Amino acid sequence: MGNQSVTAPKGFLAAGLASGVKVSGKKDLGLLVCPAGATAAAMFTTNKITSAAVQVSREYVKSRKTYAVVVNSGNANACTGKKGLADARTMCDLAANRLGVEPVEVLVASTGIIGHKLPMDKVTAGIAQAAPLLSDSPEAGLAFAHAIMTTDTRCKQAYREVKLSRATVRIAGTVKGAGMIGPNMATTLLFITTDVAIGKPLLSKALAEAIGGSLNRLTVDGHQSTNDTAILLASGMAGNERITGLSANYRKFLAALTDLCTDLVHQMALDAEGATRMFQVIVKGAATKADATKAARAVADYPLFKCAVHGGDPNWGRIICAVGSSGVKLNSDKLSCKLDGLFVFRNGTPTDFNVKEASRIISQRQFVITVDLGVGRESDFYYGCDLSAEYVRINADYHT
Repeated sequence: MGNQSVTAPKGFLAAGLASGVKVSGKKDLGLLVCPAGATAAAMFTTNKITSAAVQVSREYVKSRKTYAVVVNSGNANACTGKKGLADARTMCDLAANRLGVEPVEVLVASTGIIGHKLPMDKVTAGIAQAAPLLSDSPEAGLAFAHAIMTTDTRCKQAYREVKLSRATVRIAGTVKGAGMIGPNMATTLLFITTDVAIGKPLLSKALAEAIGGSLNRLTVDGHQSTNDTAILLASGMAGNERITGLSANYRKFLAALTDLCTDLVHQMALDAEGATRMFQVIVKGAATKADATKAARAVADYPLFKCAVHGGDPNWGRIICAVGSSGVKLNSDKLSCKLDGLFVFRNGTPTDFNVKEASRIISQRQFVITVDLGVGRESDFYYGCDLSAEYVRINADYHT
């Protein structure tokens, strides 16, 4: 298979290790470096309360070049006041000193428990230890992927290649996120590397579009984090003609980037806290795009339905109830619902469906719910997952 980690595109090095921030002794500090300097784009949480890392990275991503990202897990560095902000800047300073670049050319991300000050002695030592370990090997990329995890049970990576004229462009990504996930952005840390040559405004546009059609369509529990960060770094080393406009090459790159993000979303949903299966809710026949989005999310967020999914119970009434309570325009005489290809409710009336077949569909690792509102031509979708007792246990014990 070769290297499919964040070090696969040309021009990137990574490292990940245990610095002691996590009491478990698992990896908790990562470095992602582009020695020649990368074009960077980023998106952040829309939560009004933001971590120190988000505040610093929002400012620093405006730099013309970005040489590195320093990440810690096990501590969110959120709601930590001026000291937290100073600590986030110090993380950039330390990484910059090791690499011989300016602090504003380094981005920072954190994830973990809110309200605890960072153990900066451990973080400082961790950055010093990580710098000599930087490598373009798949093992180094995997170590970085492990270093960003919190309640994830497995690391999530994806890789794509796309031909732009005669050049092969590589895109690789890793994401963490298992709970506290509700757009916008899907609650997570996401790091993507690519060797495409592209202008900064277009890179930002591509990231926003790719996330809009993938991570921003996933809800695990309807809640946003204070730390959501997505960073896309482009080294420009693929040898393609630099993308400067909305050309065919831009569209090809965007399609590959969106496909990679969708792959990561599926991995996230199937590793969501306590989750055993995921589903896609497609709403069509809506009067407006906004109505389609709202109705799809209402189903994906509905705890009663999510519990039914966990039990393999094809309780379609909960789907219809969620749609009806979402406040969207619908025609109750034309309203329809199907599980995969099986109609369970059609034109406002239950169908004589095979319950065993419906239960089999809903018990699959992945399935699709399609709802037709019967009032228009607009459509949209959301991803969701089941809700289990394990989700409650994880979040009841999270702090301790």
